[in-house]
Amino acid sequence: MNLISCEKLEKSMVELQFSVDADTFKNAVTAAYKREGKKYNIPGFRRGKAPRHMIEKMYGADVFHYDAINDLFPAEYEAAVKEAGIDIVGAPEPEVVSMSEADGVTLKVKVAVRPEVTLGDYAGLNVTKKVHTVKDSAVDAELARMQDRNGRLLTREGAAENGDTVDIDFEGFVDGTAFDGGKAEHYSLVLGSNSFIPGFEDQIVGHSAGDEFDVNVKFPEEYHAEELAGKDATFKIKLHEVKYKELPALDDDFAKDVSEYDTLDELKASIRKGMEDNADRSADQQVENDLIEQVVSGMQGDIPQAMYDTRVDELVRDFEYRLSQQGLKLDMYLKYMGMTMDQLRGQFAEQAEKQVKMRLAMEAIVAKENITVSDEEFDEEVKRIADAYKMEADKVKSLVDADAVKKDLAVNKAVDFVKEKANITTEQVEDEENA
Repeated sequence: MNLISCEKLEKSMVELQFSVDADTFKNAVTAAYKREGKKYNIPGFRRGKAPRHMIEKMYGADVFHYDAINDLFPAEYEAAVKEAGIDIVGAPEPEVVSMSEADGVTLKVKVAVRPEVTLGDYAGLNVTKKVHTVKDSAVDAELARMQDRNGRLLTREGAAENGDTVDIDFEGFVDGTAFDGGKAEHYSLVLGSNSFIPGFEDQIVGHSAGDEFDVNVKFPEEYHAEELAGKDATFKIKLHEVKYKELPALDDDFAKDVSEYDTLDELKASIRKGMEDNADRSADQQVENDLIEQVVSGMQGDIPQAMYDTRVDELVRDFEYRLSQQGLKLDMYLKYMGMTMDQLRGQFAEQAEKQVKMRLAMEAIVAKENITVSDEEFDEEVKRIADAYKMEADKVKSLVDADAVKKDLAVNKAVDFVKEKANITTEQVEDEENA
């Protein structure tokens, strides 16, 4: 590979021009013929046995040239990028300038590169840390949730009420015809949970175990299944069982049963402390977000669209993986939601843009402040990952990209640097509904 030029273009794009010598290209063409030649059918020859010159005579002298270029391109392009010393962030757009077995190949490639950004102020920024006060009502609400979780279900003799749990069979019909997904047996439903379409649960209230009856509802206009949206439907219901929840008394015995504490007051104090810690962590995170936004707003740079697209790709892959952990494929999810891939990508666009800008800003601070990551800090991160995934640290170290991990750690240290240098004022805030 011979690097001819590396020209900077607008929008953080560069144009590389490089050549591949005649011998290398000629050998690649020969290899392409040996691999691809058997696909061609030439009259007078058994399939795959036609000599190269006959194939070239019938299909053109350059019939194997582009196959050869495709074979050569990855390694030759990588070498050109390395020699040019550029940090690419997008897919290459190659163009053949010239090619012949006598002279070799000259290629021109446009590609997005990591932009050079200029920072504004990032030290001495002003920000307010707003810590939400934990009200007695919030503690009581959490205590009520614990009480509800520890309640026991008892059979109700008589009509079902809101809050009861019912065991039902149901089958749905539109225009007298049963529809897919509208049937279930022994389905457990909490009345008032709004798990079903509006009106469904309300019409079960007042019925008793053993009753068989119809529920008439109308599907919402924006329902995810287009064939049902806006349609009137009838569900035939069989009510097997009604249960209500008996809640335990909120006393010292309750505290002993559900926690490590001996008294209800101690349990309440623990709940309050946990809420206060969460409120403080949330406030710290918001401070961090506000500071990053200030740094990003003062940053200037021509960020290529390829960086945003790449980050969206990563977010979509992560989303697809999380779906797979639930046993759902992405294409089925899109079909169920009535969404296209472009629409899904659009949902991640804003998040991707923020993350790309944040990363560029923090990396610029890393460079400007000469922030480094020690081997000890790297080993600590490896241990953290190993503990999280219950793996051996040496195994984790063999799997991770050490340079990438150190870059991530350096970015985190840059965020800490901005926070340490910031002027942070703390303000206690009461939620309006609790004020």
